[in-house]
Amino acid sequence: MAKSRREFLRGGATVLSGILIARRGWSAAAPGPIHMVNGAPANGLDFVLRNGAIGRKYQPETLPGGLGVIDFDGDGWPDLYCVNGAALPQLQKTDQSYWNRLYRNNRDGTFTDVTAKAGVAGRGYGMGVAVGDYNNDGHEDLFVAGLHGNQLFRNLGDGTFEDVTAAAGLNLPAVRGLWSIAAAWIDYDADGKLDLFVSNYCDWEPGIDPICGGMTAETRAYCHPDKYRAERMQLFHNNGDGTFTEVTRKTGLAETLGKGMGIAIADYAEDGRAGLFVANDNARNLLFHNTGHGFEETGFDAGVAYNGDGRNISGMGADFGDIDGDGRFDLVMTALKNETFGVYLNRGHGEFEDGSVSTKLLGLTRPRSGWGCGLVDLDNDGWLDLFVAGGGLDSNDEQTNRIFNNVGGKFVDLSDESGVGLAPARLHRGAVFADFDRDGRLDAAVSALNGPIELWWNRSPVQHWLQLRLTGTRSNRSAIGAQVTCKTAGRTQIRCVTNSVGYASSSDLTVHIGLGHEHRCALEIHWPSGLVQKLAEVEADQRLEVKEPA
Repeated sequence: MAKSRREFLRGGATVLSGILIARRGWSAAAPGPIHMVNGAPANGLDFVLRNGAIGRKYQPETLPGGLGVIDFDGDGWPDLYCVNGAALPQLQKTDQSYWNRLYRNNRDGTFTDVTAKAGVAGRGYGMGVAVGDYNNDGHEDLFVAGLHGNQLFRNLGDGTFEDVTAAAGLNLPAVRGLWSIAAAWIDYDADGKLDLFVSNYCDWEPGIDPICGGMTAETRAYCHPDKYRAERMQLFHNNGDGTFTEVTRKTGLAETLGKGMGIAIADYAEDGRAGLFVANDNARNLLFHNTGHGFEETGFDAGVAYNGDGRNISGMGADFGDIDGDGRFDLVMTALKNETFGVYLNRGHGEFEDGSVSTKLLGLTRPRSGWGCGLVDLDNDGWLDLFVAGGGLDSNDEQTNRIFNNVGGKFVDLSDESGVGLAPARLHRGAVFADFDRDGRLDAAVSALNGPIELWWNRSPVQHWLQLRLTGTRSNRSAIGAQVTCKTAGRTQIRCVTNSVGYASSSDLTVHIGLGHEHRCALEIHWPSGLVQKLAEVEADQRLEVKEPA
């Protein structure tokens, strides 16, 4: 779009040639360290993640619960959905303390619990959530992954949701018996409709759960994952009429077993199709190359199945992002302490190499356990930092969250300087990222087992930024899988529109790009349909809503 046709309205918005531009004022400040402030529960976020633990050490107690960013009311401000556990061994939400919770963003720094009105309290023992507009009606929907039962909530557009799990064909007996941890919406066949990929963990029943450690309550411990059988991943094709058909076997994935945890999405192979990575708990990681007709598992050949020592580790959360600035999607995976986190640097042609030493994360993460995570630019300098939800398995291993600042492809631990490392240690789990107050800086929400949710407001010194909200026409309406290339005078950045980030969580679909000192940039959008859209001379410090040309 030519510069002469662009109109900017400070404090307002306008639509020109399918692009809505909303500018916000900003004040310049010298770059400095990342600074975060926890605003919950004073801001109305009073959620407590309850795992139903009663001292028996049931395996599911350690694994909830994901968070989801969703603009459920379509006002352009990110709302927050929190997945909760249930009573054990019943696996039932026996009272309101176990409800999943939906909080509406009041656009003034506060939130309101609208769970009852929206009808999304859920049932059973919840684990994770995926957000996406699966029926292309303009309203973001919720898929909740859980233990022996998942749920699909269709957004009706009036502030309420309808449970359409059975009607959509997602409540089959073969599905109900699985333990699902995470899910991702992805249009694998590029037909303009979001399909569903589900990460399943292991076989578990309360009546036959083994007892590990000692026989007394004081000596009992959670069992190692080796005590359980791995499960298959699942792929459901969107039929376009509100129903789904499982195509796991048809696409050759029926024999692919794992102990699946977090899912990450990106076009890591640079072939125009977004693929999937699944972090596995003490089993080889899975990398699914998108063939256009299904997925092919290539983790071993790509070099991401194991860590740099060739071992399985306790893979928890994962995220794709360009860590070293070479224009390719790299990969990071959290793990438990003494294992170190996995870092896989993309060397092209779908191949990766271990980058834990060169990025400095090997030494920084050895004493840490991490679950939710995200490669996000917290200081808007154009380099993706790493935020990690910290916490071990049991109550004797509570930890603080961590922030690793990316300085030219190498990480520096700024946890204490940022404020998150000085907060109370907890068993943190899910983490999501969004500009909740729309000030141009990414904030973070983090859940913790049997503890209050945290919302970390980003109060870092202001630098330039750009936010993109993409709407597909030929592509899926949520534009999941779209790749954005941002070029400035100094460098080139890449982003992927993804709903699955970290551990069992779904971050904002808005693309956020830090621009540092740059005042403008050029954009190239590769839509899932194959269409390429270019925008020249885009000004910084604004939120663009870009619609795919029809």
